[in-house]
Amino acid sequence: MPGCLSYIVASNPAIANAIWVTETSTDAERHKASLGLPSVQKAIRKARLIITGMESLGETQPVGGHSRSSTG
Repeated sequence: MPGCLSYIVASNPAIANAIWVTETSTDAERHKASLGLPSVQKAIRKARLIITGMESLGETQPVGGHSRSSTG
């Protein structure tokens, strides 16, 4: 996706059948625009069939860290 830096899906060992999805984008506008892409809309429709709830949502503001490029 344009502007997507990483997308991680992780299990939650403390809660059966729970997952965390963490996405980092270059900016909020690009993330919002990506939600309108046909491929993303298709994935959302498929995911809604198995999602029973979204009790914990949050937005963070990175203040530091490290990332390795997928190109090297």
